[in-house]
Amino acid sequence: MNSIWSEHSKIPQYPQLRKDINTDVLIIGGGMCGIMCAYFLKQKGIDYVLVEGERIGQGITKNTTAKITSQHGLLYSDLIKNAGVEQAKMYLEANEKAIAKFRMLCRNIDCEFEQKDAYTYSLTSKRRIEEEVKAVNKLGYRAEYMERLPLPLNVRGAIKFGKQAQFNPLLFLEGIAKELNIYENTYVRDIQGHTAITDRAKIRAKKIIVATHFPIINKHGSYFLKMYQHRSYAIALENAPKVNGMYVDEAQSGMSFRNYKNMLIIGGGDHRTGKSGGNWEELRTFVKKNYPKAIERYSWATQDCMSLDGIPYIGHYSRLTPHLYVATGFNKWGMTSSMVAAMILSDMVMGKRNEWEEVYSPHRSMLKQQLLINGVEAVCNLLTPTVKRCPHMGCALKWNKIEHTWDCPCHGSRFSREGNLIDNPAKHNMNV
Repeated sequence: MNSIWSEHSKIPQYPQLRKDINTDVLIIGGGMCGIMCAYFLKQKGIDYVLVEGERIGQGITKNTTAKITSQHGLLYSDLIKNAGVEQAKMYLEANEKAIAKFRMLCRNIDCEFEQKDAYTYSLTSKRRIEEEVKAVNKLGYRAEYMERLPLPLNVRGAIKFGKQAQFNPLLFLEGIAKELNIYENTYVRDIQGHTAITDRAKIRAKKIIVATHFPIINKHGSYFLKMYQHRSYAIALENAPKVNGMYVDEAQSGMSFRNYKNMLIIGGGDHRTGKSGGNWEELRTFVKKNYPKAIERYSWATQDCMSLDGIPYIGHYSRLTPHLYVATGFNKWGMTSSMVAAMILSDMVMGKRNEWEEVYSPHRSMLKQQLLINGVEAVCNLLTPTVKRCPHMGCALKWNKIEHTWDCPCHGSRFSREGNLIDNPAKHNMNV
């Protein structure tokens, strides 16, 4: 099962680390966020090394729908209520700067970058859309209310953000990763102080950035309480309409739409990892009804780390680890969030204060309703009697009959039928 991006890119291979080394900054994780951190540090003349457990870009990055947007669902009205106008304005500004940075870099990289408008629609509430338009306009950004969209849905209303973008993320990585100091097939099993332990070598670093999607170190930061993982599915269709934009439902279980070349990409079928949901069947049922002449060419799935309040965690891993940094909890907006994280962390590791770091601080209040839900889920699965346990924290694994994997409902680790690790935060294969 390959995404559409995997079929249209050839990312170069990098060597495995086989000897102990020293560096100023170690970056763990070779997805979009880690690669951008490495790129910015190289630009600033900082001594760095990036290590990836498998191949760069072949984790979550290859499975994104690759929308570059500061419109992250109906976020801003809630953010103003919960954090205030200034915090909401900084969040919007950070993501707009991320789009501008992508736009600048993509001028020199053939990655099919296209400027597109972005829309978040609602099938149930015109009022929520109107509130979001008002909130965004209050922040000084022009958003528009829309009543009709080129989608076969009974839309109650939509908010439009202009001058957003989409691209091929692996073609972008192929271009940006050239000449970066990268080691692949170099899995970090543990971090002990300033030393990262891999299977064949040790890396001593003054500062360490953990960009592994879900953080791999449990003893700091409480990320196992502050996040859960969420799966969603995508199909790419030929002989389907041009929708001329990027569209996403404000409901977490809704669908998204965008074109790529002559194909229409539809996403949806979402569910918490380890639970059941609509998956590809929901998407195919929709297509059969609304686009009966369409032909499915690709299908894939992805997984997102969901924070307690919809804002990523970017900054110091914990208050007790001043040398350790993290970027995680991107929710469903990994492209702009990766760029924001790279801009913030490349400043922080140099001792420079970043203007947006307060908004993304991992140490903000955890007193959110989702914290209780995460806690209940963990306790229930820890107490479930079953032989199949996740090596991360011992939760009971659930069999995913659609994807034929063992999935952890607590924190989202996933394993093949044979017990081989697919998705972290687990660091080892499952005992079978």
